[in-house]
Amino acid sequence: MSPVALLLFLLALGGISSSGWAIRVKGNATGADVFKDQRVIGGEAAPEGFAPYQISLQGISGAHSCGGAIIAEQWVLTAAHCVANANIDFLVVVTGTNQYNKPGGRYFLQAIHIHCNYDNPDMHNDIALLHLKEPIVWNERTQPIPTAKVPMQPGDEVILTGWGSTVLGGIAPIDLQVVYLRYVPHRECLGLLSNDPDCDVGHICTFSRQGEGACHGDSGGPLVSNGYLVGLVNWGWPCAIGVPDVHANVLFYKDWMRNIMSGNVKCGGFSTNQV
Repeated sequence: MSPVALLLFLLALGGISSSGWAIRVKGNATGADVFKDQRVIGGEAAPEGFAPYQISLQGISGAHSCGGAIIAEQWVLTAAHCVANANIDFLVVVTGTNQYNKPGGRYFLQAIHIHCNYDNPDMHNDIALLHLKEPIVWNERTQPIPTAKVPMQPGDEVILTGWGSTVLGGIAPIDLQVVYLRYVPHRECLGLLSNDPDCDVGHICTFSRQGEGACHGDSGGPLVSNGYLVGLVNWGWPCAIGVPDVHANVLFYKDWMRNIMSGNVKCGGFSTNQV
C-alpha cells in the first residue's frame, strides 16, 4: 500500500482530522514518498491507575485521536499536530481512565496554544498547551505530573504510555499500553537517523530494540523518566522498525510553557472566541 493510500485508510478509521491520527506525509505525497507517523508497539496493558497524568484527546463522538499529559489543574500538554486546524468546540480531554471509552472525567477546551514556530521548519516545535474551561478534579486516577527540571542522561529509562495502534495501520486498543524505552543522546540519535534534519535540539529520542516504540494514536502522549514529564510523542519511522522515535523535549520548551500559562499568549494560540 502506498503512503497516500495508507494515509487515507487511517483517516477513514479516525473519522476526524488528519492531525488526530498523526500521520505525517513529506514531499508531494506520491507513492515514492517516505512518511512518518507517531505511534505503542511491543508494550503491554498498563496496570489500573498506572499513569494518572495520561489523557485521551477525543472528538465529541468519543473516538480517540491523541494522547497528552496533565501538568496543572486547567492545563494539558500535547503535540501541536494533534490540534492544528482543529475545531476547538469538538474536542474533549478525557482523564482518569485506562480505557479511553470509559472516561473518569471529560473536559472541554477554553483555548489551544500552538507554538508560534510549529512546523517551521518541518516537524519542529511540535508542542501545544490546552487550556481547559474547568479545573480538573483530582483523585487517585487523575493527577498532574511535574515537568522535567534537568537534562536527561544517556541510558535513562523512559516510560511511554498511550492508546496508539499496536500494529501499523491498526486501530487504537481499548486498554492503555505501556512500554519501557531508553533515552538516546541527540548526537547518537542523529547518526541512527542518517542525520535527518527533522530531528533538532528541541527533540529527544528514545529506543530500546526493534519491535518496541510508539505508533499512530500515541501522538502527543507522555514520556516520563524518573517521575518527570520529559517528552511528548512527535514522530518516527513507522512503526518500531529499529531506529529511534523522536519527541518534543519538554525541558527545552519550559520558558514557552511558563509564558503561555502566565498569560503571555504572543507565541501562537487561539480561543473559542477567536475560531
